[in-house]
Amino acid sequence: MQDIRRAGRTVLNKVPEVTLMFWAIKIMSTTVGETGADYLAVHVGHGTSVTGLMMAGLLAATLLIQLRTDRHVPWIYWLTVVLVSIVGTQITDALTDRLEVSLYVSTAAFAIALAAIFAVWFKVERTLSIHSIVTTRRELFYWAAILLTFALGTAGGDLATEALGLGFNVGVVAFVGLIAVVAAAYALGANAVLTFWLAYILTRPLGASFGDLLSQSREYGGLGLGTVSTSLVFLTVIIALVAFLSFEGDAGRSPRVSHND
Repeated sequence: MQDIRRAGRTVLNKVPEVTLMFWAIKIMSTTVGETGADYLAVHVGHGTSVTGLMMAGLLAATLLIQLRTDRHVPWIYWLTVVLVSIVGTQITDALTDRLEVSLYVSTAAFAIALAAIFAVWFKVERTLSIHSIVTTRRELFYWAAILLTFALGTAGGDLATEALGLGFNVGVVAFVGLIAVVAAAYALGANAVLTFWLAYILTRPLGASFGDLLSQSREYGGLGLGTVSTSLVFLTVIIALVAFLSFEGDAGRSPRVSHND
Protein backbone atom coordinates (compact mmCIF):
# COMPACT_ATOMS: atom_id res chain seq x y z
CA MET A 1 0.00 0.00 0.00
CA GLN A 2 2.82 2.42 0.84
CA ASP A 3 4.55 1.72 -2.48
CA ILE A 4 1.36 2.56 -4.35
CA ARG A 5 0.90 5.77 -2.41
CA ARG A 6 4.47 6.83 -3.14
CA ALA A 7 3.89 6.14 -6.84
CA GLY A 8 1.17 8.79 -7.03
CA ARG A 9 -2.58 9.07 -6.58
CA THR A 10 -4.53 5.83 -6.51
CA VAL A 11 -7.33 5.60 -9.07
CA LEU A 12 -9.62 3.03 -10.63
CA ASN A 13 -7.92 0.72 -13.09
CA LYS A 14 -7.34 2.80 -16.25
CA VAL A 15 -7.28 -0.07 -18.77
CA PRO A 16 -10.43 -1.72 -20.20
CA GLU A 17 -11.31 -5.35 -19.70
CA VAL A 18 -9.64 -7.60 -22.27
CA THR A 19 -12.55 -8.94 -24.31
CA LEU A 20 -13.13 -9.76 -27.96
CA MET A 21 -14.33 -6.17 -28.42
CA PHE A 22 -11.04 -4.94 -26.93
CA TRP A 23 -9.05 -6.90 -29.51
CA ALA A 24 -11.37 -5.85 -32.35
CA ILE A 25 -10.90 -2.16 -31.56
CA LYS A 26 -7.16 -2.67 -31.04
CA ILE A 27 -6.68 -4.28 -34.45
CA MET A 28 -8.77 -1.62 -36.20
CA SER A 29 -6.87 1.15 -34.42
CA THR A 30 -3.60 -0.30 -35.73
CA THR A 31 -5.06 -0.36 -39.23
CA VAL A 32 -6.05 3.31 -38.87
CA GLY A 33 -2.54 4.04 -37.61
CA GLU A 34 -1.04 2.54 -40.76
CA THR A 35 -3.45 4.01 -43.32
CA GLY A 36 -3.89 7.32 -41.48
CA ALA A 37 -0.16 7.93 -41.24
CA ASP A 38 0.27 7.12 -44.94
CA TYR A 39 -2.59 9.44 -45.89
CA LEU A 40 -1.29 12.41 -43.89
CA ALA A 41 2.32 11.95 -44.91
CA VAL A 42 1.85 11.15 -48.61
CA HIS A 43 -1.57 12.22 -49.90
CA VAL A 44 -2.02 15.38 -47.82
CA GLY A 45 1.62 16.14 -48.52
CA HIS A 46 2.78 16.97 -44.99
CA GLY A 47 5.65 14.49 -45.15
CA THR A 48 6.78 12.23 -42.33
CA SER A 49 8.45 14.98 -40.25
CA VAL A 50 5.51 17.40 -40.15
CA THR A 51 2.99 14.60 -39.74
CA GLY A 52 5.05 13.13 -36.92
CA LEU A 53 5.23 16.46 -35.08
CA MET A 54 1.51 17.11 -35.51
CA MET A 55 0.52 13.66 -34.27
CA ALA A 56 3.02 13.79 -31.41
CA GLY A 57 1.46 17.07 -30.26
CA LEU A 58 -2.04 15.63 -30.41
CA LEU A 59 -0.88 12.50 -28.60
CA ALA A 60 0.76 14.55 -25.83
CA ALA A 61 -2.44 16.55 -25.29
CA THR A 62 -4.67 13.45 -25.32
CA LEU A 63 -2.32 11.51 -23.06
CA LEU A 64 -2.38 14.36 -20.55
CA ILE A 65 -6.18 14.16 -20.48
CA GLN A 66 -5.96 10.36 -20.10
CA LEU A 67 -3.52 10.68 -17.19
CA ARG A 68 -5.70 13.24 -15.43
CA THR A 69 -8.81 11.05 -15.41
CA ASP A 70 -9.41 8.92 -12.31
CA ARG A 71 -11.05 5.99 -14.10
CA HIS A 72 -11.28 4.28 -17.48
CA VAL A 73 -13.08 6.54 -19.98
CA PRO A 74 -13.50 4.60 -23.26
CA TRP A 75 -13.33 7.45 -25.76
CA ILE A 76 -10.25 9.03 -24.14
CA TYR A 77 -8.46 5.69 -23.83
CA TRP A 78 -9.10 4.58 -27.41
CA LEU A 79 -8.34 8.01 -28.90
CA THR A 80 -4.99 7.76 -27.14
CA VAL A 81 -4.43 4.27 -28.60
CA VAL A 82 -5.23 5.46 -32.14
CA LEU A 83 -2.81 8.39 -31.79
CA VAL A 84 -0.12 6.14 -30.29
CA SER A 85 -0.61 3.86 -33.29
CA ILE A 86 -0.06 6.73 -35.72
CA VAL A 87 2.96 8.09 -33.83
CA GLY A 88 4.49 4.62 -33.47
CA THR A 89 4.11 4.11 -37.21
CA GLN A 90 5.66 7.50 -37.89
CA ILE A 91 8.69 6.75 -35.70
CA THR A 92 9.43 3.56 -37.62
CA ASP A 93 8.74 5.17 -41.01
CA ALA A 94 11.05 8.09 -40.19
CA LEU A 95 13.87 5.72 -39.27
CA THR A 96 13.34 3.63 -42.40
CA ASP A 97 12.54 6.26 -45.02
CA ARG A 98 14.47 9.33 -43.86
CA LEU A 99 17.40 7.90 -41.93
CA GLU A 100 17.60 4.68 -43.99
CA VAL A 101 17.89 2.50 -40.91
CA SER A 102 17.59 -1.18 -41.78
CA LEU A 103 14.34 -2.84 -40.72
CA TYR A 104 16.45 -5.59 -39.16
CA VAL A 105 18.19 -3.00 -37.00
CA SER A 106 15.05 -1.04 -36.06
CA THR A 107 13.12 -4.23 -35.22
CA ALA A 108 15.94 -5.43 -32.96
CA ALA A 109 16.35 -1.98 -31.37
CA PHE A 110 12.64 -1.63 -30.57
CA ALA A 111 12.56 -5.19 -29.17
CA ILE A 112 15.47 -4.38 -26.85
CA ALA A 113 13.89 -1.06 -25.81
CA LEU A 114 10.57 -2.76 -25.05
CA ALA A 115 12.31 -5.48 -23.04
CA ALA A 116 14.11 -2.74 -21.08
CA ILE A 117 10.81 -0.97 -20.32
CA PHE A 118 9.29 -4.24 -19.10
CA ALA A 119 12.37 -4.97 -16.96
CA VAL A 120 12.32 -1.56 -15.27
CA TRP A 121 8.52 -1.64 -14.90
CA PHE A 122 8.66 -5.04 -13.20
CA LYS A 123 11.60 -4.07 -10.98
CA VAL A 124 9.80 -0.96 -9.75
CA GLU A 125 6.22 -2.26 -9.54
CA ARG A 126 6.72 -6.06 -9.22
CA THR A 127 3.96 -6.63 -11.78
CA LEU A 128 3.28 -6.11 -15.47
CA SER A 129 -0.41 -6.85 -15.12
CA ILE A 130 -2.73 -4.49 -16.95
CA HIS A 131 -5.34 -5.19 -14.27
CA SER A 132 -3.44 -3.04 -11.78
CA ILE A 133 -2.90 0.24 -13.64
CA VAL A 134 -3.99 2.22 -10.57
CA THR A 135 -1.25 4.84 -10.22
CA THR A 136 0.17 7.50 -12.51
CA ARG A 137 3.58 5.82 -12.46
CA ARG A 138 2.17 2.48 -13.56
CA GLU A 139 0.19 4.20 -16.28
CA LEU A 140 3.30 5.95 -17.58
CA PHE A 141 5.07 2.58 -17.79
CA TYR A 142 2.00 1.18 -19.55
CA TRP A 143 1.85 3.86 -22.23
CA ALA A 144 5.62 3.76 -22.81
CA ALA A 145 5.28 0.01 -23.42
CA ILE A 146 2.26 0.55 -25.69
CA LEU A 147 4.17 3.07 -27.83
CA LEU A 148 7.09 0.67 -28.22
CA THR A 149 4.77 -2.24 -29.11
CA PHE A 150 3.38 -0.14 -31.97
CA ALA A 151 6.85 0.89 -33.16
CA LEU A 152 8.11 -2.71 -32.87
CA GLY A 153 5.01 -4.09 -34.55
CA THR A 154 5.40 -1.64 -37.43
CA ALA A 155 9.07 -2.48 -37.91
CA GLY A 156 8.48 -6.21 -37.56
CA GLY A 157 5.50 -6.12 -39.90
CA ASP A 158 7.42 -4.19 -42.56
CA LEU A 159 10.35 -6.55 -42.12
CA ALA A 160 8.11 -9.55 -42.77
CA THR A 161 5.98 -8.16 -45.60
CA GLU A 162 8.61 -6.06 -47.39
CA ALA A 163 12.18 -7.03 -46.53
CA LEU A 164 11.42 -10.75 -46.32
CA GLY A 165 8.98 -10.52 -49.23
CA LEU A 166 5.93 -12.17 -47.66
CA GLY A 167 3.56 -9.55 -49.09
CA PHE A 168 0.29 -8.34 -47.59
CA ASN A 169 -1.76 -11.51 -48.17
CA VAL A 170 0.75 -13.94 -46.70
CA GLY A 171 1.59 -11.42 -43.99
CA VAL A 172 -2.02 -11.32 -42.78
CA VAL A 173 -2.21 -15.13 -42.73
CA ALA A 174 1.16 -15.43 -40.96
CA PHE A 175 0.30 -12.96 -38.19
CA VAL A 176 -3.15 -14.49 -37.69
CA GLY A 177 -1.41 -17.83 -37.31
CA LEU A 178 1.04 -16.48 -34.73
CA ILE A 179 -1.78 -14.87 -32.74
CA ALA A 180 -3.67 -18.18 -32.85
CA VAL A 181 -0.61 -19.91 -31.39
CA VAL A 182 -0.46 -17.36 -28.56
CA ALA A 183 -4.20 -17.76 -27.92
CA ALA A 184 -3.82 -21.53 -27.80
CA ALA A 185 -0.92 -21.21 -25.36
CA TYR A 186 -3.06 -19.00 -23.13
CA ALA A 187 -5.93 -21.50 -23.27
CA LEU A 188 -3.51 -24.26 -22.24
CA GLY A 189 -2.41 -22.32 -19.18
CA ALA A 190 0.50 -20.15 -20.32
CA ASN A 191 1.23 -16.99 -18.33
CA ALA A 192 -1.59 -14.50 -18.89
CA VAL A 193 0.62 -11.40 -18.73
CA LEU A 194 3.15 -12.81 -21.21
CA THR A 195 0.52 -13.98 -23.69
CA PHE A 196 -1.33 -10.64 -23.48
CA TRP A 197 1.77 -8.63 -24.40
CA LEU A 198 2.78 -11.06 -27.16
CA ALA A 199 -0.70 -10.79 -28.66
CA TYR A 200 -0.64 -7.00 -28.29
CA ILE A 201 2.64 -6.80 -30.21
CA LEU A 202 1.44 -9.17 -32.95
CA THR A 203 -1.87 -7.37 -33.54
CA ARG A 204 0.12 -4.33 -34.69
CA PRO A 205 1.68 -5.97 -37.78
CA LEU A 206 -1.60 -7.82 -38.38
CA GLY A 207 -3.55 -4.56 -38.46
CA ALA A 208 -0.88 -2.87 -40.57
CA SER A 209 -0.75 -5.74 -43.08
CA PHE A 210 -4.54 -5.81 -43.25
CA GLY A 211 -4.65 -2.04 -43.75
CA ASP A 212 -2.08 -2.23 -46.54
CA LEU A 213 -3.95 -5.14 -48.12
CA LEU A 214 -7.13 -3.06 -48.25
CA SER A 215 -5.65 0.33 -49.14
CA GLN A 216 -2.71 -0.32 -51.48
CA SER A 217 -3.24 -0.48 -55.22
CA ARG A 218 -3.64 -3.81 -56.99
CA GLU A 219 -0.28 -3.16 -58.63
CA TYR A 220 1.37 -3.61 -55.22
CA GLY A 221 -0.75 -6.57 -54.15
CA GLY A 222 -3.55 -4.66 -52.39
CA LEU A 223 -7.28 -4.38 -53.04
CA GLY A 224 -7.07 -0.73 -54.08
CA LEU A 225 -9.62 0.75 -51.64
CA GLY A 226 -7.31 3.65 -50.84
CA THR A 227 -6.15 5.07 -47.52
CA VAL A 228 -9.06 7.51 -47.21
CA SER A 229 -11.81 4.92 -47.59
CA THR A 230 -10.03 2.36 -45.42
CA SER A 231 -9.34 4.89 -42.65
CA LEU A 232 -12.90 6.24 -42.68
CA VAL A 233 -14.49 2.80 -42.56
CA PHE A 234 -12.37 1.63 -39.64
CA LEU A 235 -12.70 4.94 -37.79
CA THR A 236 -16.48 4.74 -38.13
CA VAL A 237 -16.55 1.23 -36.70
CA ILE A 238 -14.19 2.21 -33.87
CA ILE A 239 -16.37 5.22 -32.99
CA ALA A 240 -19.49 3.04 -32.99
CA LEU A 241 -17.92 0.41 -30.72
CA VAL A 242 -16.45 2.99 -28.34
CA ALA A 243 -19.79 4.80 -28.19
CA PHE A 244 -21.43 1.49 -27.31
CA LEU A 245 -18.92 0.95 -24.49
CA SER A 246 -19.44 4.50 -23.24
CA PHE A 247 -23.22 4.21 -23.18
CA GLU A 248 -22.92 0.88 -21.43
CA GLY A 249 -21.43 2.74 -18.46
CA ASP A 250 -20.04 0.24 -16.01
CA ALA A 251 -19.86 -2.41 -18.72
CA GLY A 252 -17.19 -0.31 -20.44
CA ARG A 253 -15.18 0.34 -17.27
CA SER A 254 -12.73 -1.80 -15.42
CA PRO A 255 -13.56 -2.50 -11.77
CA ARG A 256 -11.56 -1.25 -8.82
CA VAL A 257 -8.75 -3.66 -8.15
CA SER A 258 -6.95 -4.76 -5.04
CA HIS A 259 -3.71 -3.02 -4.16
CA ASN A 260 -2.18 -6.48 -3.93
CA ASP A 261 -2.77 -7.26 -7.62
